[in-house]
Amino acid sequence: MLTTPDLPEKTPNIANECKTGVTRVSRRARLKARLASAVSPLSKRWVSTRRLRGLPLIAAVVATTLGAAWLPTRAHAADRLSLLCSADLEWCQLMKTRFEKETGIGVAMIRKSAGEALALLTAQRARPQFDIWWAGSGDSHLQAAFEGLTDAYRSPALSQLQPWAQRFAQVGRDRTVGVYQGLLGIGYNVAELRRRKVEAPRCWRDLLAPGLKGEIQIANPNSSGTAYVALATLVQLMGEDQAFVYMRSLNANVSQYTATGVAPGEAASRGEASVAIEFLHDLVKQRVAGFDIATTTPCEGTGYEIGGMSLVAGAAHPVIAKQFYEFALRADVQSLADQAHAYQLPSNAQAAVPKLAPQPSGIRLIDYDFARYGDPATRKRLLQRWNTEIYAHAR
Repeated sequence: MLTTPDLPEKTPNIANECKTGVTRVSRRARLKARLASAVSPLSKRWVSTRRLRGLPLIAAVVATTLGAAWLPTRAHAADRLSLLCSADLEWCQLMKTRFEKETGIGVAMIRKSAGEALALLTAQRARPQFDIWWAGSGDSHLQAAFEGLTDAYRSPALSQLQPWAQRFAQVGRDRTVGVYQGLLGIGYNVAELRRRKVEAPRCWRDLLAPGLKGEIQIANPNSSGTAYVALATLVQLMGEDQAFVYMRSLNANVSQYTATGVAPGEAASRGEASVAIEFLHDLVKQRVAGFDIATTTPCEGTGYEIGGMSLVAGAAHPVIAKQFYEFALRADVQSLADQAHAYQLPSNAQAAVPKLAPQPSGIRLIDYDFARYGDPATRKRLLQRWNTEIYAHAR
């Protein structure tokens, strides 16, 4: 870790002066005097008292007392990857650490849910701050692709991936690729339902039971990719108008629309809710941690996600980003997911599938239309309708 010389004990404030006898001496003036005694004659010629008034204070301190060597060099900056991660934090950290260890390249990583990550990339369109976006529900990655926020890239490893991952890349015009698959379901706290004498839900319609009033949590689809998949799933199962009728009825039983997709399962594990709607692999993680959580998939059918990976358009380090892209598609790397208690189905056909990963066999899955529900216009319209008809009337 880089260290810096001692700075003044207090941050100078132009409006804050102190008295020494009968003379008032501003702290800024005292700092100038200290800096003037520290700089070389050459530095004095270009860092004048006049220029110090025009420079931010910290920049002046760096320029004079620390020197240019304190600042990161271009070579150092070029060797650092900026990763936007939308998986569970434990898995994000594992990927970061493994890539750094294998390549010697530093990784600056930020974890955001899929909806938040998409909003961040949209806001940074003119000046991208990330090189690659890994994980998170594919609908968000597809919207980023369709809006030109990500770059096209066809990996040599594409043929090694499961057919669903290859089709996903095709839908995204090679601006994204599938890295895992997760199934949408229902989790419930067994003890809480027993205490309330409520039957465990087996179908979507069971979530409307009066005994579950205020006992269900699901995320907000504006910020959560998980919840957007749930919204799109209900629309595809029931038809749009009927799905919104259902969600208006469900509103009475929802205690909170959380910011992240994993929060409902965590709340159910703690007994703060009885039922959670989220991906089964996240609910399995709660059960592995020792919580009394059981899972089911709705009898009417359910949707699923394909976790995406995308190269950010206009990124500062595209070569390193592609290096991480290939790294993340490797079978041996995807096989590490189990170590991070990540129970999704890997996209590389040769990767080891976690033993506790929920399997699609025996589950009634819909033919999820990624092209339609990843389309920016469709997404925007559905979210606006949800905000107006559902969220505006939430408890």
